Amino acid sequence: MLELRTLTDGGQTAEEVARDVAAFLGQASSSLDLALYDLRLEGEAEQVVHAALAGAAARGVALRVVYNVDHPGPIPVPPPPQCGPEDVERLGVPARPVAGVPDLMHHKYVVRDGSAVWTGSLNWTNDSWTRQENVVVRAASAELARAFALDFEQLWQTGVVETSGRVDPRPVEVDGVEVRPWFCPGHGEDLSHRIAKQLGRARRRIRIASPVLTSGPVLATMAEVTGEGRCDVAGVVDQTQVNEVFEQWRTNGVSGWKIPLLAAVLGKAPFAGKPSTRWTPDGVHDFMHAKCVVADDVAFVGSFNLSRSGERNAENVLELHSRPLADALAAYVDAVHARYPRATVPA
Repeated sequence: MLELRTLTDGGQTAEEVARDVAAFLGQASSSLDLALYDLRLEGEAEQVVHAALAGAAARGVALRVVYNVDHPGPIPVPPPPQCGPEDVERLGVPARPVAGVPDLMHHKYVVRDGSAVWTGSLNWTNDSWTRQENVVVRAASAELARAFALDFEQLWQTGVVETSGRVDPRPVEVDGVEVRPWFCPGHGEDLSHRIAKQLGRARRRIRIASPVLTSGPVLATMAEVTGEGRCDVAGVVDQTQVNEVFEQWRTNGVSGWKIPLLAAVLGKAPFAGKPSTRWTPDGVHDFMHAKCVVADDVAFVGSFNLSRSGERNAENVLELHSRPLADALAAYVDAVHARYPRATVPA
């Protein structure tokens, strides 16, 4: 089994997503390992998920959670979560905090019974479930689950982002589809180059959804592809976060060389930009949060922002070799693209 679910701003309720999560958790018979970047559910959504976890524990299912704790430094782009120990403690299961210093524990996955995986870009918050664009992948595969279990154990045993993600990206077959799991930071730079290589090979279409677009290899390749008009290119970013990226680049003196590359990509390709609400701790978090890339019939989907910081975070991505899945994700990017105005380069 290999399934996609896509979410849009205002396209579903938190309760609907909670029931979907609970259905996945409810099938557990022996173990549930959860790696969650942000966990701040409220109201009925919280009650539904907590009931599913409590029911699993009552059945004798072994439960564990690793989660990211607040970043003490300046707010990066995209911003960190406000997940606190009290949010996880309410679950009543064994948990391990992972300090996002200097890099974030950015996963959003569940490994069930060592035989199925839930992953993607979806954080476990009410805003994530109702006001953001996101993609979820569910896969029933012991081989794929084994790769995620290895990554989870590295985080559980050490609580350190830097030494995690050391899982070889070996391809497995799920429902007749070649799936290659990638984990960062162990293979962060390799992943950026892998995505860039597939983008460079594309001759028919490229579709990108990412809050920001700052990875050096990806930016350089996209600047070349769009400059040559090599194929049909379109995408969507978060305009508010892109503006913040340009502001950082223009003042930090380190990444200024990327400015003309991103300006060229946004200027030549029809990227849309969601005008999200600027981040504040207590404001609405309505970011364009989906993270997927389609290059002809190959797709990449997961928690990985196309950014340099993404290479260093604890992240995961599934590389999918499937025309039907690539078609579905390309159609999703086009639908999100149609909702928002053209992305711009701030003056």
